[in-house]
Amino acid sequence: MPAVIFVRNDALDVNPQSGDARLSDAGSDWLWAVTAIYIVSFLAYFALSFKPRNNERIFHYLFTIALFVGAIAYFSIASGIAYSVIPTQRNLGRALSYQIYFAKYINWVVAFPIIILALGLMSGVSWATILFNIFLAWIWIISYLCSAYTTTSYKWGFFGFGTFAYLMLAFQTLHPGRTSAARLGLSRDYLMLAGWVNLLWMLYPIAYGISDGGNVVGVTGSFIFFGILDVLLIPGLAFAFMFLSKRWDYGALNLHFTQYGRVNAGNGVFPEKRAPVAPAAEQPVPVPATATAAV
Repeated sequence: MPAVIFVRNDALDVNPQSGDARLSDAGSDWLWAVTAIYIVSFLAYFALSFKPRNNERIFHYLFTIALFVGAIAYFSIASGIAYSVIPTQRNLGRALSYQIYFAKYINWVVAFPIIILALGLMSGVSWATILFNIFLAWIWIISYLCSAYTTTSYKWGFFGFGTFAYLMLAFQTLHPGRTSAARLGLSRDYLMLAGWVNLLWMLYPIAYGISDGGNVVGVTGSFIFFGILDVLLIPGLAFAFMFLSKRWDYGALNLHFTQYGRVNAGNGVFPEKRAPVAPAAEQPVPVPATATAAV
């Protein structure tokens, strides 16, 4: 009697695929593996947040959200949902249409700002700088999304705008951020983390250009590339932060805004903790003698 092998991954049968260039069963299998990495990383990170160093959870909170959103995004992609079919600007073989999975852009819209916020907090740059860098990341991602949905050669205009925003972001994280981290004695750790982030970020325009942009590789091939990048960037960076942050001085990093109930009270003046002061009594206004005589 021949052995019967049951196919475990029937996601693409339950959710039939559209478009000429589409996700394959093997691609779905790979994406389920990426989903599992995200889920395990999320659960591990969340569990470790219950007993952090000095009860400081700021980085745990940030990366727990990034990992959770990434797990949801890759679940939707592995399931063969959360995509649109777009006519190709450059035909891939005989493929006249290409699947654009917008779920991966949603993942980046959440994850990249979290990475920027974590780097900004450890380097001690101003909140204005952090906000500026976050908006640069959003411009980068949204420009690529607009490019992916543009069916003419004008898509490369959006690609150019997005790539320029990335170059500005790379400069911001490698120069002002490093300078600020050096004043806190964290230049070495910051260069390790920011260098790793920018090394991987540098590959995203290439991955986009040969997939959603130029339609050079198929949908499955693109997700092999993006899946590796995302795993190295987000779960990889999350655990690097957890390991390196054990030796950081949160007081020197000015992270005492998280202190109440979470870290030891630091030196400083906290106006919100002062008792309210009663307003001074009003003094009577003296009446001029001339006015009294006139009456």
